Amino acid sequence: METRDMSQRIKSIALDHKFLHAGISTVRSLDEEKSRLEDWLLKGYHGEMHYMAKNQSMRLNPAELVFGAKSVISLAYNYYRPVVVEEGKPKISIYAQGTDYHKVIKKKLKHLWQTIQTSLDVKATARYFVDSAPVMERQWAASAGLGWLGKNTLLIHPKHGSYFFLAEIICDLDLQPDIPIHDHCGTCTRCIDACPTEAIDSRGYVLKADQCISYLTIETKKDIPDTLTDKMENWVFGCDICQQVCPWNKFSTPHSEPLFFTQPDHANWTLDQWKNLSEDKFEEYFGKTPLKRAGYDKFKRSVKTVIDAG
Repeated sequence: METRDMSQRIKSIALDHKFLHAGISTVRSLDEEKSRLEDWLLKGYHGEMHYMAKNQSMRLNPAELVFGAKSVISLAYNYYRPVVVEEGKPKISIYAQGTDYHKVIKKKLKHLWQTIQTSLDVKATARYFVDSAPVMERQWAASAGLGWLGKNTLLIHPKHGSYFFLAEIICDLDLQPDIPIHDHCGTCTRCIDACPTEAIDSRGYVLKADQCISYLTIETKKDIPDTLTDKMENWVFGCDICQQVCPWNKFSTPHSEPLFFTQPDHANWTLDQWKNLSEDKFEEYFGKTPLKRAGYDKFKRSVKTVIDAG
């Protein structure tokens, strides 16, 4: 099969497997990202995420993850679903409402890769990841034409916004690369203006992660700084503000993945229910969701912070 036909077939199979988008890049070292990454780390914007400073050469070159790799197949999987939360109540980011996406999408990637090999009648070497290895997912997805890196540093697609997970298959197939999409943020600064903790650089395109609400509710082991406790906007795990205000997300459509629906339905919980949630109930309700990553103690800390601030 010709390279072009093979590449088109792979993308078609990905869509058949319910991925929102698929695109291809040629494996290379992301030298243009090296200085940006080094500058970001030097400024300490990674906070306590020390893993971001490790495996830099591997992070910049996927050939170090998969020997003989020639192509990166970037994939997007929709997680958007409108969630209405009563004013003054704790909020959880949309992406974390259901079963942990790592487990859900990893299984889909395994099945997808098996189907690709069977359909194309090829035996190839590959590894697949979903936010689970030192891979610059957004940069590879942008290179593959899945969108552009917006001022909020998220990948934005002109027809589907930004509410999607990214994943990739790094393989030794020689495939035809796709063409990147131009930046369409223009003069818009809605995400920058809306961020309550000023985590997005005033010029955009740089995230001060150590000030981001998602970082404060998930990553840091320290108490949320007093200067930021009244700026949490009731978020107790993650934050969707910069996506909520992005005009491109008017094109987002609800997902149809059963495993991503809310578990449990906490929209009607009282403040007392949030405040008095036991560790056993936390495990029962959220043990299979991304909230498990933060753990009970961090979650309780965040809940107490936003309730006290309110």
